[in-house]
Amino acid sequence: MIRLVINADDLGLHPRIDEGIFRAADSGVLTSATVLITGKTAPTAVEQAKVHGLGIGVHLALTSHLSPAAAPRDVRWVAPGGRFRANWSEFATAWMTRLIPAVEVELELRAQIQRARDLSVQIDHLDTHQHLLLLPGMTAIVEKLANELALPLRWPVVRPKLRWLAHPRSTAKALILNSLGVAKAAPVARRIQSYGVHESGRLTEGRLLRLVNALPEGDSEIMSHPGLHPGQVPEDPSWTYDWEAELAALTSPAVRRAIDQRQIELCRFSDFSVN
Repeated sequence: MIRLVINADDLGLHPRIDEGIFRAADSGVLTSATVLITGKTAPTAVEQAKVHGLGIGVHLALTSHLSPAAAPRDVRWVAPGGRFRANWSEFATAWMTRLIPAVEVELELRAQIQRARDLSVQIDHLDTHQHLLLLPGMTAIVEKLANELALPLRWPVVRPKLRWLAHPRSTAKALILNSLGVAKAAPVARRIQSYGVHESGRLTEGRLLRLVNALPEGDSEIMSHPGLHPGQVPEDPSWTYDWEAELAALTSPAVRRAIDQRQIELCRFSDFSVN
């Protein structure tokens, strides 16, 4: 038996991205979304997500120039100048050189979870923006929170393919994440294997079909980034995902047929029991 959550990241970042996520839920195979809780549209986005029948998780973030949920004076190294660092590599460099105290990271992530609760979100899972939980030392913090809340946790897995050579930059990041994920110790929280790291921002119909057709037995997630093209995202002007191609993939009749043919059960994270 295969049970599958198809999740959209970055809810609450931009109204055009939010709109694409809701279209993917109404007309496609999307079942879940994770909210960037300090995003500008987060308060309205989570209310709309409930209307559209989506499960909602928290997309724990420490990058993309977002503002912290904690008081800026309490997370000065996590959010220098009141904003997070630009991207995965900047954060990873600061974290690995011990510039960022672990106590600040935990304080900020707890504040994000509390803000979601304050917005009446029934949180059904946790994941991390740009997969920061795989960094050494970060896993323990994030799993601790997931375990306390009895929530499942996204665990990115990738399977390298020769065709990845056409996209060397994303391949390099995916391979680094894969090596970090494989090296981790026994889980503390319920880890749900998640696919689509290498396809982030370019999950076309063909790529989504390949992921669906390769899913193993058991519980899995496919991560996605649908949306309507937002133009320039103020928090990160260099962000260039193909949101609309991902929306088209998630609403593709061919994808729906492939899911039905394999008798895959589409579900939410709340359907995955946590022992």
